[in-house]
Amino acid sequence: MDFFRRLFRITWAIILFLAAAVELMITRPHTRPERAAWLGRFSNRLLKNFGVTYTVIGTPPTEGAVISNHLTFFDILLHSAVRPTVFVSKAELRKTPLLGWMSMMAGTVYVVRGGGGSAQRAAEGMAKGFRDGLPVTFFPEGTTGTGDEIVMTFRSGLIAQTIEAGAPMRTAFVHYELSARDLAAGHTAKKDVHWGPQSLQTLAWDFCGLHDLHATLRFGDDPIAFSEAAIADRKKAAVEARKAVLALGETAFEPVAQ
Repeated sequence: MDFFRRLFRITWAIILFLAAAVELMITRPHTRPERAAWLGRFSNRLLKNFGVTYTVIGTPPTEGAVISNHLTFFDILLHSAVRPTVFVSKAELRKTPLLGWMSMMAGTVYVVRGGGGSAQRAAEGMAKGFRDGLPVTFFPEGTTGTGDEIVMTFRSGLIAQTIEAGAPMRTAFVHYELSARDLAAGHTAKKDVHWGPQSLQTLAWDFCGLHDLHATLRFGDDPIAFSEAAIADRKKAAVEARKAVLALGETAFEPVAQ
């Protein structure tokens, strides 16, 4: 039964991707708000297919920037399912099977590390998201963590660009909880949910073996109040931003399934 559950979920996910492609061809969303709304609908369908429920704590931002910890590719689905948003992601995501296509069609802004003009292009893409009235979400850790650290070191580039743009920056924190029967069966969040050294295909297969998964997405109440030193020094801004997300993550949750 475990094998067939995994196979069913993967097969249905492929069907959902094909249906989403047809929807794109018919509706042809051109603006970022239209693409973000499409991604939100698509994300909710995928989460339901994979047996993921979620709770939102706090008020989801509808403008400015949102910085979040990053554990797995499902973080993207979760953030977009909650409200339309524009993502900023490393360019490598564009080459990832399925996820790359999804992110491109959703209007994601890509950042090439060390590439000439990359910072300027990212700043321009973020500015368009701000002007379109959409929150711009990015993961300052720059990669997914396995949960060994609550929040890893933040990269400073996008944080500095957000400060320079004068956009408010709110915090978010994602947390996943396995069901009791999955824990009893030996499943763990580190192996079956968090994206570490395993390939995307391996993670997806392991993930599909879970019966249920509950995610909690918590948003900070107020924008980060950066110090004058942080505004002047991007490295200090990254440290203060990490502390703000870390403080949110250390808050005790009591998820309630929807």
